[in-house]
Amino acid sequence: MNFFIKQLNADAQESAATPEENVEVSTAITNTPEVTETPAVVAEEAAPVVEEAPAVVAEEAAAVVEEAPAVVAEEAAPVVEEAPVVVAEEAAPVVEEAPVVEKVKVVSYVPPVEIPETPHDDFDWSVDKRNVSLYPKEEKEKYDKVYENTFVQIEDGEIIDGAVVGLTKTDVVVNIGFKSDGLISLNEFRDVTGLKIGDTVEVMVVEKEDKHGNLTLSRKSARTFRAWQRIMEVNKTGEVVTGYVTSKTKGGLIVDVFGMETFLPGSQIDVKPVTDYDQFVGKTMEFKVVKINETIKNAVVSHKALIESDIEAQRVEIMSKLEKGQVLEGVVKNITDFGAFMDLGGLDGLLYITDISWGRISHPSEVLKMDQKLQVVVLDFDDDKKRISLGLKQLTPHPWEVLPAEIVEGSIVHGKVVNIEDYGAFLEVQPGVEGLVHVSEISWANTPVNAKEFFKLGDEHAARVVTLDKDTRKMSLSIKKMTNDPWDTIEFKYAVESKHKGLVKNITPYGVFLELETGIGGMIHISDLSWLKRYNHPSDYVKVGQYIDIIIMGVDKDNRKLQLGHKQLEEDPWNALEETFGIGTKHEGTVTRRDDKGALVQLPYGLEGFAPARHLVKEDGKTVAMDETLTFQVIEFDRNEKRILLSYTRVWEQAQQEEKDAARKEARLEAEKTQKEVKLVQQKVEKTTLGDLSALANIRAKLEENENKGN
Repeated sequence: MNFFIKQLNADAQESAATPEENVEVSTAITNTPEVTETPAVVAEEAAPVVEEAPAVVAEEAAAVVEEAPAVVAEEAAPVVEEAPVVVAEEAAPVVEEAPVVEKVKVVSYVPPVEIPETPHDDFDWSVDKRNVSLYPKEEKEKYDKVYENTFVQIEDGEIIDGAVVGLTKTDVVVNIGFKSDGLISLNEFRDVTGLKIGDTVEVMVVEKEDKHGNLTLSRKSARTFRAWQRIMEVNKTGEVVTGYVTSKTKGGLIVDVFGMETFLPGSQIDVKPVTDYDQFVGKTMEFKVVKINETIKNAVVSHKALIESDIEAQRVEIMSKLEKGQVLEGVVKNITDFGAFMDLGGLDGLLYITDISWGRISHPSEVLKMDQKLQVVVLDFDDDKKRISLGLKQLTPHPWEVLPAEIVEGSIVHGKVVNIEDYGAFLEVQPGVEGLVHVSEISWANTPVNAKEFFKLGDEHAARVVTLDKDTRKMSLSIKKMTNDPWDTIEFKYAVESKHKGLVKNITPYGVFLELETGIGGMIHISDLSWLKRYNHPSDYVKVGQYIDIIIMGVDKDNRKLQLGHKQLEEDPWNALEETFGIGTKHEGTVTRRDDKGALVQLPYGLEGFAPARHLVKEDGKTVAMDETLTFQVIEFDRNEKRILLSYTRVWEQAQQEEKDAARKEARLEAEKTQKEVKLVQQKVEKTTLGDLSALANIRAKLEENENKGN
């Protein structure tokens, strides 16, 4: 306790530089309530008194409080509790009269202690002088104003200028005039070069006091806030801003605008599709703010909008000067199946595939390439829809107008197949000039020709010009007329009954078409393929592409037809088979086909017969099955129709009937024998006695038994 008093007196003596200052200190100390008279509420009112003292006194008082032994607080506590309540009322005027000094904060409050009367020459400790102020009112107000100006009023979220007062390896120390300095990470100054002490920076007060009592500042938040304000403004005004592309992200790029990150979608980078985003990273470009979200403070920028605005200006200028037939220079910017889009310098036009070349092309890429520069002519345009139709082939004369003189009727031309239809094929003689080869002009043969099988796209053929009309721009061509007509001498080379070999070109349900030579052919009817076997379809006997021996059965020169035969190469075997397969004869056969109507049976010598369904029934009621080999009976033989009818049912029915007939015959013979024996017995009976009657009865019973068997 004595130490505390001595220290307090020493501090008071040191602070007494002038009489006026001594009076101020004396007033501040004497105004402190006595411990013996201060109730609990006085502790609360005493704190403002200390806060209102001059700054130097507050600092010294704090030092005194910190050096006081902790036990003083414990000893003072009972005294405070015993102070009468009335002292609170007396202390109030004392507090009101104390000098008002703001913004001095005492770290902790220690209740005042009772000071014993100690003689002192410089400082008066009497309680009755604690409310005395030695400053004149005007001077007090002047000092109060100076003191107030030494402190700054700040709020969380406020943006304020600060001075760099220190630099460390990781942080920047910034003074904003508050009770303490703030630290900001060096990462927030990465865009600043040559940062030094004394520089002024704009920062945001994030938190006046965090949980550790520290001041939290942020330069990045201040920049973001200012950036957002500017972005809001340029979004309304449409002003063009400059941004730095910092990185690539999903679907676009991140752009730093005014220190704030904004999003640049990939579709807004350029008017042309962009696939490589990396080429823009690290570049400074101009943008327009096209969309903002105030809730999450996010902005979308566009570089394409700037390009489109420039293009729109160019488009308006071009459209104002556009005329049909005008020739413009354009660049191929896109190629599709139906044409190509041309950039005419801010305005797009469409070059249809049919207007690219006078000749046929299957795709524009056969003639055009991306970014290719071309001269094109304006065919048509629409001011409202801003559509322009362009032409490329129109810059050159139509090929029919400059057709070479050597192309006339009867001349031979060479062309490439550019289109195939059912009725023929079109040959491109030269770009834009085509001729039709009709199916009737493919071959001299009268047999039908399939154009899609004969021609292939891209193949080249030589043909003779049959007709030519430059006015209608039509030309008919012929391939068969490249050779002489073989039908003029057909009767000499292919006489009736002459034998030849032909190539199977086509097969129909009713016959086979053969080619004997180019332009000469005929047909073999299905019935002329074989004497013995009946085919359901000619393909069961021969295939396309095979060679077959034939005989000429007839020539129709006028209609250009040959009647051909194959079975006629051999003699008709049916004349000799009539005796072998006569009606009632039995032959072994195998069922090769079965349906509801009957079965086809393979017989010896390659013959086939047909057994109706009712003639396929077996003894047990079942029917003959597929691939069964049985004995069949011929029930009909027609040499003219080349037909044999068979029956399996007749075979077993006839066998049963023959068995019955044999049984009847045997019974009849037995009966006749018995009758003879009866007659002999009767004759003997007449000569014998009655004792022989029993033997006669036995004979008669035997006779009746034989008769029953016969029936």
